[in-house]
Amino acid sequence: MKTSDFYYDLPEELIAQTPVEPRDHSRLLVMDRKTGELQHRHFYDILDYLNEGDCLIMNDSRVLPARIFGIKNGTGANVEFLLLKNLSGKTWECLTKPGKKAKIGTKFIFGDGIMSCTVKDVTEDGNRIVDFECEGSFYENLDKLGQMPLPPYIHEKLQDKERYQTVYSRELGSAAAPTAGLHFTKELLKKAEEKGVKLGFVTLHVGLGTFRPVKVDDVTKHKMHSEHYELNEQTAKLINETKKNGGRVIAVGTTSCRTLETVAKKEGCIKASEGWTDIFIYPGFKFEVLDGLITNFHLPESTLIMLVSAFAGKENIMNAYKTAVEQKYRFFSFGDCNLII
Repeated sequence: MKTSDFYYDLPEELIAQTPVEPRDHSRLLVMDRKTGELQHRHFYDILDYLNEGDCLIMNDSRVLPARIFGIKNGTGANVEFLLLKNLSGKTWECLTKPGKKAKIGTKFIFGDGIMSCTVKDVTEDGNRIVDFECEGSFYENLDKLGQMPLPPYIHEKLQDKERYQTVYSRELGSAAAPTAGLHFTKELLKKAEEKGVKLGFVTLHVGLGTFRPVKVDDVTKHKMHSEHYELNEQTAKLINETKKNGGRVIAVGTTSCRTLETVAKKEGCIKASEGWTDIFIYPGFKFEVLDGLITNFHLPESTLIMLVSAFAGKENIMNAYKTAVEQKYRFFSFGDCNLII
């Protein structure tokens, strides 16, 4: 299986630069994964496809304003820091740009001295291990200084930070949004509950590896980045009861999907669990939990288009994406949505 098997041609003007308002007015491409049949709807129509007794599993991770700009002590050089992973306390793994200015031992100042940091080490792939210093709460200071780490294909400035957060986000720690959830409004979730659809939450802190391209020709040789997840007792019970009663487990986003399938593989069942996952889902993968998936349209040749191809069938997905391009759907993080059931 080659990476190039998952390529499709996407005109640049179809890459969404700003979110749709209201959130649930994005378009929805509904796919029957058994037949490949497609329907064109809007996201607010999603309740037509959810049944009483189904459950939606959502990733409640909240995005850090993880992009901060520091001034190098002594020279005044500007360096961008992107916080990737909290290692302990105020020690973080960061991506720095330009990296050559962030040598081991170098100190940087942020926001006229609100915060400072020292570069302690360099990882194998060139990221920096950084110790931050500040008075008071690190996260409160970060909120004052930081910008949202929008993906590289979004060039417009985000006017409202909350539009890169889901309405149910609460666990701070992601370097990128679990974007499938951006389409939900609180009102739509309430209507789903009124219809008898149960809501459950997992936490998977999304890393920037989400945007890392697959650089090998042979898909099976690709190594996934590792991300931290947690599935609590309440959600485990909900999933097991839903399955037992004949309902469907529908993941909101690939991060929720990866969490559920990780737990099922590691534990042999769904139960409360936390840890790190580098699960790579591509065609041939045997799904143990998922009955449906709500997801955005993903980059060509990415691990995410491989995941949806594993769930819905590669031919079905490539045809759906071709149709979405022809129908001028909006793609990627702020784009339209795909429901696969």
